[in-house]
Amino acid sequence: MSKPIEPFLHTIRVTWADCDPALIAYTGRIPYFALEAIEAWWEKQTGYNWFELNLDRNIGTPFVHMSIDFSSPVTPRHKLICEVSLLKIGNSSIRFGVSGKQNGVMCFEGEFVSVFVVAKTMKLQRPPAEIMDKITSQLVERDD
Repeated sequence: MSKPIEPFLHTIRVTWADCDPALIAYTGRIPYFALEAIEAWWEKQTGYNWFELNLDRNIGTPFVHMSIDFSSPVTPRHKLICEVSLLKIGNSSIRFGVSGKQNGVMCFEGEFVSVFVVAKTMKLQRPPAEIMDKITSQLVERDD
């Protein structure tokens, strides 16, 4: 029996500058918050942030798909808690789920897919073994 995966939570302070005239976060800030949480996940799991992966390891992970469903506005009133889940690792792709909650209320849920490339050439590559060794234990089992 495998040990349950500890949820990865990343806290974001939503500020006045993140908001539009309706006093809620600009729609474009939501993917930004999710990507910030995914980068924090990468750093925790591998020891490298995206800058270091690209420049020091020559490993790029550009995004090829994002989808987000919104259920409640994001405001500066409460911290935004983003939970990142590793959903799938393909031959050259990696899929994350990110959900964002404020004060226990679900604000958004999304899926984000990126591909592994050689950073300098942008040519697809398989996930490097060093990275796979560090992240496969975080793969969430799904029923679909």
